[in-house]
Amino acid sequence: MNRTDEGRPAGTGRTDRARPGAPAYAVVIPTLARDTLADCLAALAAAHGPRPEEIVLVDDRPDPEPHALEHPLTVLGDLRARTAVLTSGGRGPAAARNTGLRAVTTPWVAFLDDDVQVGPHWCEQLTQDLSEAGTDTGAVQGVIAVPLPGERRPTDWERGTAGLARARWITADMAYRTDALEQVAGFDERFTRAFREDADLALRVLDAGWRIRQGRRTTRHPVRPADRWVSLRAQRGNADDALMLRLHGPDWWHKAVAPRGRIRSHLAVTAAGAAACALAAAGRRRAAAVAALGWAAGTAEFAWTRIAPGPRTRDEITTMAVTSVLIPPAATWHWLSGLWRHRAAPAWQEVAR
Repeated sequence: MNRTDEGRPAGTGRTDRARPGAPAYAVVIPTLARDTLADCLAALAAAHGPRPEEIVLVDDRPDPEPHALEHPLTVLGDLRARTAVLTSGGRGPAAARNTGLRAVTTPWVAFLDDDVQVGPHWCEQLTQDLSEAGTDTGAVQGVIAVPLPGERRPTDWERGTAGLARARWITADMAYRTDALEQVAGFDERFTRAFREDADLALRVLDAGWRIRQGRRTTRHPVRPADRWVSLRAQRGNADDALMLRLHGPDWWHKAVAPRGRIRSHLAVTAAGAAACALAAAGRRRAAAVAALGWAAGTAEFAWTRIAPGPRTRDEITTMAVTSVLIPPAATWHWLSGLWRHRAAPAWQEVAR
């Protein structure tokens, strides 16, 4: 990888040489070659400030097409010379970031997602964040901004994405000291989705004695298009919550400053629905009716909780109504399957010892 210092976007007419004493850093971006990647790289190339020593793109598609990333790479300008493209075999973002981590040699590595756009002074602000980090600081988090429509109330999916702006330690923009990552053996590759792998890593880094602080650099995370069933697919994350429970104990939500979610109410609603069906099959109509009423009340409350703050268009109401029926059993299935799948996973403290 070429480590020249004059990397700058072609045609900008400016030079951003590393200042003496500025912390050297690399950027690692796992990608599925989505359309958002070109915008992500263009924003990075245009950002003012000391340039990254290395950029590592990790193609995490199971069977990547040759040359699929050639077009997005053209927006990097002179940064292309210090950019490497690796593959990770479709094992998920945690494994992809570990692949990138093993390739870098700098004392700091900044992880970005392929659907974000760093701010115009991101490189300058990142080096300031890293310069101000004490010797016991293992990571510095960026500020995430999620643009929402101003002419209407946001949809359920848009509100969910906006929650990233309040999330702790998300790797949409997170810079880690390489020594800290090596001490805790990087990301846990059992997290195969872009969910909870960042909180797990941060909790292990904190347990190892490092501090994590909030930086000042800003990165934009647009709301990407999604179909009607995106919230249903998101329930797979309940299996990751089950793994977090095994690794970090029953109070991991509190440790990670993460919303606990509705898994307990989903379990109750699903149990009521299952009981109604079983009682009806057994001929116990009155008991079945009571259970069905509980299921209907829980489902209606969940649907209204999602509909009320939204735009309340016909399409949004239909989506919320249908998915609110399907989400509780889906969440229950993934939660229980995750508990079973990770039943033998030792707690992180046991592994650390």
